[in-house]
Amino acid sequence: MTRLIVVGGGIAGAGAALALHKAGLDVEVYEAHPDSAEDIGAFLTLASNGMRALAEVDASAAVTAIGFPLTSMRVLDDTGAEVARVPLGEAGTAHLQYRCLRRGDLNAALQAEVTRRGIGIRHGARLVSVEDGPDTVTAHFADGSTATGDLLIGADGLSSTVRRLTAPDARPEYAGQYVFYGYTDAVPETTQGETITMVRGSSVAFGYAVSPAQETYWFARVTDAPLAADALADGTPARWRDLLLPLLRKDSTPAADLVAATADRLMVTNATELPTGTSWRSGRTLVIGDAAHAASPATGQGASMALEDAVVLAKSLRDAPDTDAALALYERLRRPRVENNITVSGNISRGTHTPSGPGGRGAGGNRPGDDELVRHLEWGTDLSS
Repeated sequence: MTRLIVVGGGIAGAGAALALHKAGLDVEVYEAHPDSAEDIGAFLTLASNGMRALAEVDASAAVTAIGFPLTSMRVLDDTGAEVARVPLGEAGTAHLQYRCLRRGDLNAALQAEVTRRGIGIRHGARLVSVEDGPDTVTAHFADGSTATGDLLIGADGLSSTVRRLTAPDARPEYAGQYVFYGYTDAVPETTQGETITMVRGSSVAFGYAVSPAQETYWFARVTDAPLAADALADGTPARWRDLLLPLLRKDSTPAADLVAATADRLMVTNATELPTGTSWRSGRTLVIGDAAHAASPATGQGASMALEDAVVLAKSLRDAPDTDAALALYERLRRPRVENNITVSGNISRGTHTPSGPGGRGAGGNRPGDDELVRHLEWGTDLSS
């Protein structure tokens, strides 16, 4: 294998480029957005497993330079009383601590690291078709240009064009909740540093963390019918506040005051997921990250799982005797783990499963592959043995 095409320059795509380059493969990234990638306004938490994947491709510094660490989680009930407090992930190891950061900032940081290492990345390259041949695969872009390689990796997210072209029947489905994200300069009186607070409200799952700059990042998950497409397109921050606040004011927690203090930095989206069993591969094309196994955000594992994908894929291509064996190895190692996350996260969103860990956001029980994760990610281990 001499050349790999990565479609999508977000978390999965940039992470894959870094890992494939470290494995000695020739890789180039093609990103549809004209700059560092779309910032949809939401924030995320990278869990310790995602930070471990970044460490294995020598990208920890690029990410710890942005966002802020989270080393503990506390849980409040609907009266505002604290009912639990636990360490979060590998809190004692600085470069493996959970990281809270804006999605757009993470995209930009990873893409900057891709560029710094001399890996090609082309912006404004919108994929329109894929031509799969016996020995190569060719990507065709909207501007008439093409790229030909030995393997095309679709890392283009939930609305993946690569997946639509190669597995058109695999479509995202509503996961049972719509999710608000917001930022405010208001800070709860009981705030503690490096802590995410989860609120088990009577009708809303709410969470917040306060940055070192004293900005509160918050999210709210509401179990209900999906918001209509025209409502999402035409909605305003004021409308979303009016929708959310009556639900939060049923409880005596900091949530309602934080939302009321949020001005225009507020968005909402329907939580979606891909069905398990979705095809990942067609000929010389493979999808990874959310393009392959998008889950609802309830477990907070989407970005971390995508970074795990990147490392395991690169190591599989490095260690297996040929491409077919490598992709079979990759799927065998990854599918049980990521599909368990789809199921668990979706059940939390639909209210059919009580999370085993406080808050149900990346702190629950073991997932398939947890016991072997370090070996799968550690760069010096051979996945084929």
